[in-house]
Amino acid sequence: MTSLIFIAADLAAISILTFVLYLRRHRRRDLVVSYLGMNVGVLAVATALSGSAAGIGLGLGLFGVLSIIRLRSTELAQHEVAYYFSALALGLIAGLGIEPIWLTASLMGLILLVMFVGDHPRVLPAHRHQTVILDRALAEDGELYARLEEVLQGKVHSATVQELDLVNDKTIVDVRYAYTPRINRPAAHATISAITTAAPRHAVPAPSLPHTVVPPAPVAAPVVTTFAEEIAPTVPADFAADPDRAADPVHASAGAA
Repeated sequence: MTSLIFIAADLAAISILTFVLYLRRHRRRDLVVSYLGMNVGVLAVATALSGSAAGIGLGLGLFGVLSIIRLRSTELAQHEVAYYFSALALGLIAGLGIEPIWLTASLMGLILLVMFVGDHPRVLPAHRHQTVILDRALAEDGELYARLEEVLQGKVHSATVQELDLVNDKTIVDVRYAYTPRINRPAAHATISAITTAAPRHAVPAPSLPHTVVPPAPVAAPVVTTFAEEIAPTVPADFAADPDRAADPVHASAGAA
């Protein structure tokens, strides 16, 4: 009955470690399978050997052998190594069946608490590690640090030159730094000055005058002239004043000629 309690506690602890902590933060399914398989395997072997006299020694030896095989198979990040050893430790603690039960549960809870706090995104969020390839061969430390801080936008804590290529003019550096992005904020007086200069000046509108209705100009009536009026200026004045000469057709025709 006690062994079943230990197995159930281990399964609950490894589920929290892999699905609640690791998978939600790092999203690597292959390592989730590895953590589950390794934990259950260590649990099974440790439970089978817990009844023998050399159970603890064999369990610790198995822990070391499995760790060496796993670490030599592929490259892991440091936080992934921490999750890997936590999974092994949970299986080993539950398999050995340490009495009393509350002690086993407390050790498992301690491992989960440490991983929750240590791998939390808010713990040292600005501290980062990166391998940088510079387009210049920089051998002097001061110039190298200045260039790295300009490129990475942060405070460089350590920089280890892995390769200095003078032929191809490049430098490969392993950098640990704190990311502090620069925010370019314009000065307040410059902003106010720009706003004042760019603001248009609104002209005061002139007072509106009352509209004066101008009557249209009268249209002159067309002047109708008769034929007699048109030829009247061509008749001599003395001829027109004499009624007797005006009545004479001969004189009228001669005068007209």
